[in-house]
Amino acid sequence: MFYRENGQFKISYSKDQALLTISQDKFFIFALVAFSLLIVPLIASDYWLTAILIPFLVFTLAALGLNILTGYAGQLSLGTAAFMAVGAYAAYNFQIRVPNIPIIFSFIGGGLIAAAVGVLFGLPSLRIRGFYLAVATLAAQFFIPWLLIKVEWFSNYNPSGVITTPPVTFFGFIIDTPVSKYIFILVIVILLTILAKNLIRSKIGRSWMAVRDMDIAAEVIGIPIMKTKLIAFAVSSFYCGVAGAVYAFLYLGSVEPDGFNIDLSFRILFMIIIGGIGSVMGSYFGAAFITLLPIFLENVIHFLAVALSITISSAVTSVLQLLIFGALIIFFLIVEPHGLARLWSILKEKLRLWPFPY
Repeated sequence: MFYRENGQFKISYSKDQALLTISQDKFFIFALVAFSLLIVPLIASDYWLTAILIPFLVFTLAALGLNILTGYAGQLSLGTAAFMAVGAYAAYNFQIRVPNIPIIFSFIGGGLIAAAVGVLFGLPSLRIRGFYLAVATLAAQFFIPWLLIKVEWFSNYNPSGVITTPPVTFFGFIIDTPVSKYIFILVIVILLTILAKNLIRSKIGRSWMAVRDMDIAAEVIGIPIMKTKLIAFAVSSFYCGVAGAVYAFLYLGSVEPDGFNIDLSFRILFMIIIGGIGSVMGSYFGAAFITLLPIFLENVIHFLAVALSITISSAVTSVLQLLIFGALIIFFLIVEPHGLARLWSILKEKLRLWPFPY
């Protein structure tokens, strides 16, 4: 009975409506945040920070944005990478065209521009839904990279469309080391996660879920369908735009429109499917699964090759990674269709009852 709620009484509405109502949850989350902010920068190597933790945080932010739209509002989108590209290129233009603008304002501006573009491509959701809406959002995935290449102004007149981000400074502090980049991204992800959690619990979040479950019934009880769907597209695209800006400035440093391709959109979609659609925690689980599993498989294959004294070429290793990766995805979806977040919920329920079976 490590996870008991007995004796934890709420004596005010504010305490009853808190994000974390159980003391065990508060302790776990605060300990995890403290460990991530204070301990990880001290013990993690540059490789872990740049190749694992930073991309994990970036994709968590993008998956969180898509989860708001698909998981909570029920609007399927295949244009996530395109909205990330809008955020990246918008933040880049803010940095080079607006003198002395703080980097955080460039990120916010890139997110707002992406939100406006997301609303534009979300207009078809007012008439169509499901697979047809996914095809409509797929248009953004092909149109936006093409536009970024054809209009050279977006890339500061680079014919190839490639942009190289300027040095990142935050109120005089230069953010150029893996540790500083990791901490900066982590703070952004934490703040936007708290914002998303509060949005989901608010009136607009409940409206999203009502539209997702049955839009006709939601309209009958007075929920404005058009406004609710467009707000979902705006908020989701804002998160993806900020993720794209962080992806360009703090992870890669140099990006091109073709880097924000359909493969990246599907990768983020798989993250929320595996992690759990309609779950903030699922965005973290899915991003961790997609980011860490290929690295884990590569090490396992190398270990087995050394143990068995056989030579495996890099091409064969790549194919084996794809096969095992796809098989594991199918296995997880069969075992638990609601994602890893559901397994986490089941574990918490077991801890509530332990050591009793029922």
